[in-house]
Amino acid sequence: MRSRFVSPMARHHLSRREVLRAGGLGVAGLSLVDLLHGATSAHAATAAVAAPVGRARSCIVLFLMGGPPQHSTWDLKPNAPAEVRGEFAPIETTVPGMQIGELLPKTARLAEHLCLLRAVRTGDNAHSSSGYYMMTGVPHQPMNAENANPGAPNNWPNLGAVVRHLHGAEASLPAAVRLPHHIFNTDGSTWPGQDAGFLGAPRDPWMFRCQPASSDFQIPEFTLPSSLTLSRIEQRRELLGRLDRLSRDLERLAGVPGGYDGATRQAFDLLTSSDSRAAFKLDDEPAESRDRYGRSQFGQSVLLARRLVEAGVRLVQVNWYRDKSEPADAPCWDSHVGEANRLRTALVPPFDQAFSALLEDLVARNLLDETLVVCLSEFGRSPKINAAGGRDHWGSVFSIALAGGGTRGGMIHGASDALGGEPREGTVLPGDLLATIFTSLGLSPATVLHDPLGRPFPIARGEPIREILA
Repeated sequence: MRSRFVSPMARHHLSRREVLRAGGLGVAGLSLVDLLHGATSAHAATAAVAAPVGRARSCIVLFLMGGPPQHSTWDLKPNAPAEVRGEFAPIETTVPGMQIGELLPKTARLAEHLCLLRAVRTGDNAHSSSGYYMMTGVPHQPMNAENANPGAPNNWPNLGAVVRHLHGAEASLPAAVRLPHHIFNTDGSTWPGQDAGFLGAPRDPWMFRCQPASSDFQIPEFTLPSSLTLSRIEQRRELLGRLDRLSRDLERLAGVPGGYDGATRQAFDLLTSSDSRAAFKLDDEPAESRDRYGRSQFGQSVLLARRLVEAGVRLVQVNWYRDKSEPADAPCWDSHVGEANRLRTALVPPFDQAFSALLEDLVARNLLDETLVVCLSEFGRSPKINAAGGRDHWGSVFSIALAGGGTRGGMIHGASDALGGEPREGTVLPGDLLATIFTSLGLSPATVLHDPLGRPFPIARGEPIREILA
């Protein structure tokens, strides 16, 4: 009897030209695939634990790189000596008994949504190592290590990576995103605690490097050559699918698993999804809305974060924008020199504008209850103003602000001492903060990850702050 076997190649009828066309995806604008791909596979298994009932669907983290002074923002000390209290007075808010700094008038009008933590502590006075602790909930080894870089033993996955890892299947947009750039030391090297660590690069929160306040704003990974239309992308998706089916047929004969990967599929989905691409179109936002956030890079990044969570992203971290104009002796919030002038002219007003606009929009859209907003930094500033009119690094106690996502608004948790230098009560460690964020998102802090050696660890090494959760 004549064999009825038909070779996989004959069955699919792919011409050499078609193969070359599909193979040209990488050079035809799909550098996005590189963003989706990781250099390694995930190492860790996860032991699921029954999740608490969280009210937040998403989380926006505003990371104020450099360390804002608690004495001029969230925890003023008007009765302290002049060299401690500084130039700025407290102002009343809409919540009786809650005062914040006079440079935050817009935020003061929204205080019923604020939950202030005034006794946060890392015990670490170095930017990069204390930052690692705040972003992962695990102390850096060693502590007080300035200009630290990623790598073992400091390779615990950060908040966004854990969210990606536990979120499961993703649509065209990922579960966790960072923008508008990574956090870096003055020498340009990268802080630890910004990636997936031992979970592997496929779990890294996506990094969108962008300048959303610029007139030519675009996400480089999504920028296609003018000759590559969406119709041509769809044609190439079809070609790649045919190649994939051919590959699978051949591999079945050889007994080898394969097929083109989920990263490539996700790249196609994102490039061809009008809803996903629309999240990045800030020009679709009314001009008055963009003005409310402020036309700074930080302000427009916060607006972009709101649009991304509306599009389904679970966690967006907005890092304070650092460009070449930042003074070398006091970049970003690292106010070692002339702090009062920096706060008044360059730092607090843009933050106040963007933060208040975000809260107003989330309230107006009935999204605040399901969106946790966390405003944090690597540490605070020293109680005493130095000889250069600034404050120095201080991890002993500082303040952060939360809003929405099932937290109790209009409340203060914890307190610092009379000089704002040490916790007095209600101390919160980074592990407690991450446990609270995970709980708000419906993820049990007791969920276990296994490191590359197979050792089990909970995703948060702390306890949720039950007093602040509604």
